[in-house]
Amino acid sequence: MPRFSVRWTVAAVLILVVGGAFFFCEYLIYFPTIFKCAWPRIGAARGGEGTDGRPADSAVRAMVLSDTHLLGAVGGHWFDKLRREWQMERAFQTALWLLRPEVVFILGDIFDEGKWSSQKHWDDDVRRFHRMFRHSTDTELVVLVGNHDIGFHYEMDWFKLQRFEKVFNASSTRIVTKKGVNFLLVNSVALHGDGCPICQSVEKELIKLSRDLNCSLQNSQSGSGVMDGCEGAQLYPPASPIMLQHYPLYRVSDAGCTGQDAASPEERHLLFREKYDVLSKEASQKLLQWFKPRLILSGHTHSGCEVLHDNKYPEISVPSFSWRNRNNPSFILASVSPSSYALSKCFMPEESTVIGVYCSAGACLLLLFLAHCLWMKGLLQCLSLCLLGKHKSL
Repeated sequence: MPRFSVRWTVAAVLILVVGGAFFFCEYLIYFPTIFKCAWPRIGAARGGEGTDGRPADSAVRAMVLSDTHLLGAVGGHWFDKLRREWQMERAFQTALWLLRPEVVFILGDIFDEGKWSSQKHWDDDVRRFHRMFRHSTDTELVVLVGNHDIGFHYEMDWFKLQRFEKVFNASSTRIVTKKGVNFLLVNSVALHGDGCPICQSVEKELIKLSRDLNCSLQNSQSGSGVMDGCEGAQLYPPASPIMLQHYPLYRVSDAGCTGQDAASPEERHLLFREKYDVLSKEASQKLLQWFKPRLILSGHTHSGCEVLHDNKYPEISVPSFSWRNRNNPSFILASVSPSSYALSKCFMPEESTVIGVYCSAGACLLLLFLAHCLWMKGLLQCLSLCLLGKHKSL
């Protein structure tokens, strides 16, 4: 084989191996992984009365993820930013294209350094967020506030909170209603219970929302106009809410959590600190008494967990969406009707799988290079022997 043909063949193989590995790991892998996910069918097993097990047109298709932690200017290395943000962007955009959710909820800690970032760095983080989580008008994006967005209780102030609310054009504590389903958004960072100005404001708003929801339920049951004490109340669809927040309700630890996205065995038995890892007992009981939610969805711990509070209020902790926080990120797919709901979990590609593919491609390149060198060495030796034989015959 001519020498130039060997070089072109080797170059073509190198391009195929490198290009194939890159295309698979950075684009293609997200499609078969997320394609396996599907919207759950609403049945009578959970959340109240169901349909006959078929997807209901009236059900809201909600995608729920948490803890994206976009790295900031202080603690974020450029390659770490590039790698993690590309992973989240590809996963999110692929999920939108394949699954077509009507609404996406992100349960706080959107940014990693919102608690201390300057206005310039904040604007840059916001710009990157809007690029990564771009979506069509067919999908509504609803964002909750987390402790990394405005700081822990002792770090937050009105400026940080209002800066966050301005970006997402909505109050951090409110009710979002879709197809008769009430989604209650709670600013759980402010539920510290010490009477701070933001805490007082949030608690006042929660009490008002609780009254509005209770009045809505009473009015629908009585069917005879406005009930006593409900004058001026804003009416919502008469359905118990789905409560979404960043902090989980109080639990001792993750010891009872299972599943492939649960905390590691070493972390599961670590005791949670009230008002830091989870809400306080007092704040948790207030929320349950005020709203009696049929489902609670929370983030913050970066791991999956399922808890039943008071034997009747289920809570699902949604793991982090970023490779930076776990090897196997995931999100929740929820089909929700006014009387029922169904949940399924969708796992994204594991970072270890992607690293393994790149390592395998690197090993293939190394073997190819060694084989090429040995082949060239053998060819040179053959030519040398041929030339030496001709020289002796002469």
